[in-house]
Amino acid sequence: MNLNDFIRASLEASRDVKAAMVSACGADLETAARILWTAVADGHTIFWCGNGGSAADAQHLSTELMGGLRDHDRNPVPSVALTTDTSFLTAWSNDTAYETVFSRQVEGLAQSGDVLVAISTSGNSANVLAAIQTARQQGLKIIGFTGRSGGQMAGGCDVCIRIPSDDTQRIQEGHILSGHILCEWIEKQLLD
Repeated sequence: MNLNDFIRASLEASRDVKAAMVSACGADLETAARILWTAVADGHTIFWCGNGGSAADAQHLSTELMGGLRDHDRNPVPSVALTTDTSFLTAWSNDTAYETVFSRQVEGLAQSGDVLVAISTSGNSANVLAAIQTARQQGLKIIGFTGRSGGQMAGGCDVCIRIPSDDTQRIQEGHILSGHILCEWIEKQLLD
């Protein structure tokens, strides 16, 4: 395959997944938007977690809520990526267990009525699953972002946005699109 064909195939694959998201994810995105807006309107905090590219998405989307997606003059939305405190992440992982690196933070920081957005392309990340379990015990609403199967986390979330793909890259592209949709919706509600 030459470079032009490779680029075209990649763009078309991405387009096809996004087109499939309209029917596969639309209703779940609506539910997630309602959960997030209820929490924000009631003064609660949104927490985000994930590993690798999903950690980067957690940080990116948390920043969109705090700083503003399109409007940087609006009030910030309390939003925390549980992937950013390197001192805690490295100490807890070294001294205790990486599997509980997010759940420990949920236990210490979150309150009933807050929301956890759990991101895992496979839906099977042990530390994300542990965070979901702790969030459930503490009365948080849980939004999952995952791939087609949903993995183990699908059953533990209030709503699970399953990107209709088995390709990690396409799933991650769907996650960031979904996150931008949700952040933009929240911002529109704040400005209305």
